[in-house]
Amino acid sequence: MMQATAALSTDLGADGRIRVRTLRSQAPLMLRPTHAKGPEPWTTGDTRLARVCLAAGAAGPIGGDEYELTVDVGAGSTLVLRDVSATLLLPGPHGAQSRLRTTVRVGAGATLVWLPEPVIAAHDCHHRTDVHLELDADARLVVREELLLGRHREQPGDVVQRLRIRRAGWPLLDQQLAVGPRAVGWDGPAVTGGRRAIGSLVVVDPAWADAPTAALLGDDTAVLPLQGPAALVSALGSDAQALRRSLDAALDRLTTTRVAGTNRDAPHPPTPVAAA
Repeated sequence: MMQATAALSTDLGADGRIRVRTLRSQAPLMLRPTHAKGPEPWTTGDTRLARVCLAAGAAGPIGGDEYELTVDVGAGSTLVLRDVSATLLLPGPHGAQSRLRTTVRVGAGATLVWLPEPVIAAHDCHHRTDVHLELDADARLVVREELLLGRHREQPGDVVQRLRIRRAGWPLLDQQLAVGPRAVGWDGPAVTGGRRAIGSLVVVDPAWADAPTAALLGDDTAVLPLQGPAALVSALGSDAQALRRSLDAALDRLTTTRVAGTNRDAPHPPTPVAAA
């Protein structure tokens, strides 16, 4: 069994620079400053922001492992957080559950764009992920989750994912997904419909005059409005590429909605002026 903790925080200094104030790693949770890696939605094209990648310093999580990650995006700062590669959930020698707990705070006028790579549920894995995000009233958020159900020609193990988001102290979203042999009906039409990939996208932006309207984007993708204003995208795919295409298309749609429906009187975060 391996236990590891990591912490990351950013702030907007008095000199106007966005800084990575805390960058503490413990293998296998290795945090590293990085350069741009693909599109960065909701950063308005500004390259003056903090970018950090999470890299795996060892295999896992393996059954029995306990990981904890803490992220604090300070007032007025912008953070783009990504993964270096996909995460492979592996079984342990005694069938114990592995756990990853992530706690995030996004402060006043701050922006977090969190785009991790897919999580792959290997056969016989037993894993739980808990993510808790606390947003200030004028914080912005883009967060993506992608889960691949087994490797090639492999049935997945057991995975539970819970995502909780609170905004200005009030619940915004609390959803839980359970797949694998211990989850009754997980591969039925109410959950995965036999698809091999499942994912979601949450966007919170107080600059929207109203939350985006509900919409079906093809057979396997839905956009659902939330208070905030905010939106939840739920998608299924036959594989990782199909899922990513669906989520990217939904994000493009929300970006267009944001440009067309911005409330000019809504609070906006200060523009970052320097890279960390």
